[in-house]
Amino acid sequence: MAPTPRNQRLLDAARRGDTDGVRTALADGAAVETRDEELRSPLLLAALGDHVDAARVLVDAGADPDAQDSRHDSPWLVTGVTGSVAMLRVLLPAGPDLTLRNRFGGIALIPACERGHVEYVRALLAETAIDVDHVNDLGWTALLEAVILGDGGLAHAETVELLLAHGATPDLPDGDGVTPLAHAERRGFTTLAALLRDAA
Repeated sequence: MAPTPRNQRLLDAARRGDTDGVRTALADGAAVETRDEELRSPLLLAALGDHVDAARVLVDAGADPDAQDSRHDSPWLVTGVTGSVAMLRVLLPAGPDLTLRNRFGGIALIPACERGHVEYVRALLAETAIDVDHVNDLGWTALLEAVILGDGGLAHAETVELLLAHGATPDLPDGDGVTPLAHAERRGFTTLAALLRDAA
């Protein structure tokens, strides 16, 4: 069913990052948890666009940071994809579920490590109790993703250092029994391999 006009105005304002438009739509009675055709909430649309001020208004209005769309994305989960520390800090007071899983069975930490979002990973590990050894449906931890899907460069080296410093198990293997160190060696990532050897 299509959103009502007032709900559509809220969705459009959130997608654009129009903070005043979000406030006006809410004041006019728009539902803070209305959904678009892909089941995305206004807060998810704001998070996808990194519209921090609009998201803050929505959070203050009681928006759910865990509301998932048809792809199992949520406002909280997509911060791991965008790497937005500012959005992370807007959503944290709303009490997001740190165990919420995306369509790959991963938590917010895993895509952030895959992409080498160093400052986001630093903030997430320092400011939450997220599970650093969570295993997704592929059998991969955040550490494995940083090695397997990263480029072996500085950002992924810093990401690996942060994970290890926060208690990531250095030799936790993938579903085939291959460790992060073995993956790093196979890919010729000498810096990552040295970090993993030192942590073993």
